[in-house]
Amino acid sequence: MASVLVIGSGGREHALSWKLAQNPKVSQVFVAPGNAGCEQGKVSVVAKKDLDTDDVKSLVDFCTAQQVSLIVVGPEVPLANGLVDKINAACPSIACFGPTQAAAMLETSKAFSKNFMHQHNLPTARYETFTDAEKACHHIKNAPYEALVVKASGLAAGKGVIVASSREEACEAAADMLTNKTFGSASEEIVVEELLSGEEVSALCFSDGHVIRSMPIAQDHKRLLEDDQGPNTGGMGAFAPHPLISNEMKSEIESILQKTVDCMRECGNIYKGVLYAGFMLTSDGPKLLEFNCRFGDPETQAIMPLLKSNLYDICVACANGTLAQTPIEWHCDRTACGFVLVSEGYPSDYAKGKVITEIPPPTDYAIVFHAGTASVDNQLVTNGGRVLCATAVGSNLSAAREGAQRIAGQISFEGKYFRGDIGRQVANRAQSALKGVTYAQSGVDIIEGDRLVQRIKHMCKETQKTRSGAEKDIGGFGAVFDLAAAGFTDPLLVLGTDGVGTKLAVADAVGRFDTVGIDLVAMCANDVLCQGGEPIAFLDYYVTGRLVADHAAKVIEGIAAGCVMSGCALVGGETAEMPDVYKRHQWDVAGFVVGARNRDWPSLPRSNEIRHGDVVLGIASSGLHSNGFSLVRKIITNRGLNFDDTAPWDSSKPIGDSLLTPTKIYVKSLLNMIKKGEIKALAHITGGGLTENIPRVLPSHCAVRLDAASWQIHEVFKWLHAAGPVAATEMIRTFNCGIGMVAIVAESEAQTVCKKIANSGEQVFQIGRVVDRNSDGPSVQVDNLSSALSGKYSATNGHNSTASAKTKVGILISGSGTNMKALIERTLQADSNCEVALVISNKANAGGLKIARENYHIETKVIECVGKTNAEREVYEKKIDDALRAAGVTLICLAGFMRILTASFVNKWRGRLLNTHPSLLPTFKGHDAVRQALAARVRFTGCTVHFVEAEVDSGAIIEQAPVRVEPHDTEESLQERIKLQEHIIFPQAMEAVASKRVHYQELNGGVRANGHC
Repeated sequence: MASVLVIGSGGREHALSWKLAQNPKVSQVFVAPGNAGCEQGKVSVVAKKDLDTDDVKSLVDFCTAQQVSLIVVGPEVPLANGLVDKINAACPSIACFGPTQAAAMLETSKAFSKNFMHQHNLPTARYETFTDAEKACHHIKNAPYEALVVKASGLAAGKGVIVASSREEACEAAADMLTNKTFGSASEEIVVEELLSGEEVSALCFSDGHVIRSMPIAQDHKRLLEDDQGPNTGGMGAFAPHPLISNEMKSEIESILQKTVDCMRECGNIYKGVLYAGFMLTSDGPKLLEFNCRFGDPETQAIMPLLKSNLYDICVACANGTLAQTPIEWHCDRTACGFVLVSEGYPSDYAKGKVITEIPPPTDYAIVFHAGTASVDNQLVTNGGRVLCATAVGSNLSAAREGAQRIAGQISFEGKYFRGDIGRQVANRAQSALKGVTYAQSGVDIIEGDRLVQRIKHMCKETQKTRSGAEKDIGGFGAVFDLAAAGFTDPLLVLGTDGVGTKLAVADAVGRFDTVGIDLVAMCANDVLCQGGEPIAFLDYYVTGRLVADHAAKVIEGIAAGCVMSGCALVGGETAEMPDVYKRHQWDVAGFVVGARNRDWPSLPRSNEIRHGDVVLGIASSGLHSNGFSLVRKIITNRGLNFDDTAPWDSSKPIGDSLLTPTKIYVKSLLNMIKKGEIKALAHITGGGLTENIPRVLPSHCAVRLDAASWQIHEVFKWLHAAGPVAATEMIRTFNCGIGMVAIVAESEAQTVCKKIANSGEQVFQIGRVVDRNSDGPSVQVDNLSSALSGKYSATNGHNSTASAKTKVGILISGSGTNMKALIERTLQADSNCEVALVISNKANAGGLKIARENYHIETKVIECVGKTNAEREVYEKKIDDALRAAGVTLICLAGFMRILTASFVNKWRGRLLNTHPSLLPTFKGHDAVRQALAARVRFTGCTVHFVEAEVDSGAIIEQAPVRVEPHDTEESLQERIKLQEHIIFPQAMEAVASKRVHYQELNGGVRANGHC
């Protein structure tokens, strides 16, 4: 028979002790300090005076005396204080259910938690962390998203989150937390987060550090008042399972929870216990809001009545790492709902000592869990803000909540308050779903579609004010356009269609959707202009896996703006919701423009009139326009940049905002000249760049010769050229390189046309001439392209070379260079102080050479040592020294360099030569450090980055990282985990030395690394 100790005093601990006591293997459950309701049957309360749960010796002595084999830690504070670590160290024979102090950081530091999510690509809201109120407010006001959620980073008893209704209110919350210390030390650092829309749920799972087992998905109600009004609380009620969560959504959530546990393990933190994740179910799928490292309260009171298996067995399996072999069953035909009863004044000041009566006895389908209660003079009285949780079980949510509400209403104490709407909204939706299958249930929301139509009607009407001939209403089966009313006498129709491509992915990442609507119109209207047509009407096609009216309306708002710019009317479109064809978050948009031209207008292009000597005019683009974004996004990813980072080519904007600059629309600037025949041909520079679009309007015997020095190439193109790096020839055939439209005019008309274009507000350049084409020659020749694209950006990483000089790093390798890759990748990040100038290998077949040369375009050299004498080694090392100095290297990193360097070379580079070692030096020196660690049966080993000295593994330590030794580890498995930590701390150490945060310091009798990474 087993005895269990539950630590805590709330409703959660009552529910846990109640469930643990149901196991026939358990003879006794102690709850410390517990509450007045816990003590029943096998469950005994241990008062604080009899057991100080903060004192490890007292705990161990108590557990030894009472033969306790399992400790279950309920609240977060003991976990944050490292109770599990202390119990494991003091008495390993006692199984302790809960994560270690390091693993509990997922809850105890929201800054750590958000950084962890970001680092491991777990879906979450965009965010920034701050310790300065002014900087936080500046971000809140200028963020490219609704930065309205302000969180205290530390523990604040579930109340440290403010969801502001405006940016001003969010600034006030940030100031309260950081300046006024509203939540004490918990708000010394805050997280400012994007406001997500959707439904919030609680997803809990058991974990043994390797596998997880999910619990029924619950939903709690944080706000004090009904309809989710009033201040945040610790929780006013909960129900489980949520009846409207699809199996697909459950699977996504479970995958995220499993990935979280896996990533924690890879970081050296074996997560055991309960992992609780708050999710927002957005139109883009589930997104993490926060983690908790223990059972939720009041979710536990709704989940435990649904557990069919023995909780004791599950907790022991989690602690012992055997959860995979422990089956868990739930009552799948039941729903549980709990109503929390609180004291008057909660969550602010409240009175205690109010007598409680009329609590019904527990049954198979109803139980009242105690939280803030005490027994005084044989009377049950209130002793906290949250007093009781009336929990009922039913066949569905409606039945469960009715039972819970009935019990809550029956209980009596002065100042009692509870919310009567716990689960009501979801229950009503679930009841509606039972009445029959609807189109909405199949994934198509007609109501949301109707809402969109109402929102965009006025936008369409605005576009019709500038264009006669269009109908005044949308929503019919089609659109009628009166060409005569639009001023056409003998019209020809000119039609065009296009899309925006992967620029949509940037819009998604930034969360800004209006500008891509302008892009869509521009791509279509400019094409029609090239055929001599005047755009008169526009239609759009918007398709998505799940319609969100607000999102679609923003896109159509941009389309309407583009229509006004191009002088055409938005006469209709199609909004398609196709849940099985597109994923929930996927969407696309296409445009269709109807243009017209009178038959007597000069046609375009008039290729037969193009002659040798005609002038090629280039009309400036606004930037990238809408082409080449697959390549752009790859370059940005490879450089380790984010869309909210400052653009390297424009310090006034984030990358995302700069990239979303809309495509220029040239209709109003060029249309009159087209009608007068002053332009022979127009070429819209889209996909294919200048070299593939201009030939579309040329006769076969003509070519153009352009001078790239004659026009202004935007900085973004120069940056892409350097940061890719992208060859000049690839640039000119992929991007517009600063020219959005090309016009070919007779030499006699060139000055006049240039002046008219400039007067319209556009920037225009004479960029070349029409020439005779050789039969085997190119249609477009561009002179001075490489020099025009070169600029102030480094060819290694695309960063502004006018910034402070970077430390040039040389890397020495002998093999595949996995550490080398980590070092190079770090130098490619925007905040790096380093630039890898040279990679040297002593072996010609070293795999790292090809990686450095082909993947990163870094110079490589092979310098082989052909002898073993000291003289031959010194000759060899002089070659290395000469090569490094010729490349300007001032810092060397040894990344798997399998030669011992002579004292002469080491002393010459002393303080500028770094290496790693696979142990926590000074322990386990030598080439077999991992084998030594396993033989010594240590619990932890790790890796060290150190300055190199002539004596092997003796240099001053710069940085170290621990790695836990697992019972099943082999040399290979432990070595692999150590390497993962090396990939993290070696780049950190390189940056710290380069930035002089750490420097080599000689002392009497030795040396040390002074400073911190």
